Amino acid sequence: MTSVTSYQQRVEEWLEACFSPSVRADRAERTHRFLEEALELAQANGCSRDDAIALVDYVFGRPKGDPQQEVGGVMVTLASLCSVSKIHMDTAGNDELARNWDRIDAIRAKQQSKPHGSSLPQ
Repeated sequence: MTSVTSYQQRVEEWLEACFSPSVRADRAERTHRFLEEALELAQANGCSRDDAIALVDYVFGRPKGDPQQEVGGVMVTLASLCSVSKIHMDTAGNDELARNWDRIDAIRAKQQSKPHGSSLPQ
């Protein structure tokens, strides 16, 4: 049975167990990892490189949004993508968090091997 603790809190607990405070608090790092995962999801659902680049150009050609509102937009569109893809969002998130607990050493090693300040994982 899943804990009644919020998913975000459980992810924060995993982050604390896995990474140093400086890595956990690095907003650019967290942003790059989110973008990487979002692109991987888009790719897995058939989004082409050309479509992704066109969307990057479209987004960066517009004024910067409000992070609070954009998080809401991400959550709504992720939930709707999960629905149309027949993926249970809560189950997918819980499964990945459990998998990450089992891979802390590998995740730490990957983090430590990449150049500091790079948006690209190594």
